[in-house]
Amino acid sequence: MPFRFKMQKVLDYRAQLEEESKVRLADAERRLRESRERLDAVLDELARAEEKSRMGLLQNGERWLHEQYLKGLRSDRAMAELQCRMQEQLAEEARALLAARAMERKLLEKLKERQKSQYLHAERLQEQHFNDEISTLRYKASAF
Repeated sequence: MPFRFKMQKVLDYRAQLEEESKVRLADAERRLRESRERLDAVLDELARAEEKSRMGLLQNGERWLHEQYLKGLRSDRAMAELQCRMQEQLAEEARALLAARAMERKLLEKLKERQKSQYLHAERLQEQHFNDEISTLRYKASAF
């Protein structure tokens, strides 16, 4: 009779949870990468706008509009930085969750391997015992 792990359904469920955590982590890392790209784009635009302001080529009306544009870009930068920090935190939480779920699955797999090893050992002992009995019976039968 082959080995049957009694907690196989639990192990399968834990493996499924781990896969879901991997997907969640990949999604969080993708969102983090997008927020960093957005922050880089805002920083580049802000640097270009500040350089244009430093060059002094703006008229009075344009200068006020440009200052308002710079103020808006600085606000966008603050929001993008906040978004990056939030996405970093979410990615870290997803990483921790994945590590915990992987640990749970590995513990069950180790239990399965240990039980399988014990089962195989018991089966070998039973077979050896059977062979010993057969040998004993044959030896006794030939002695008569």
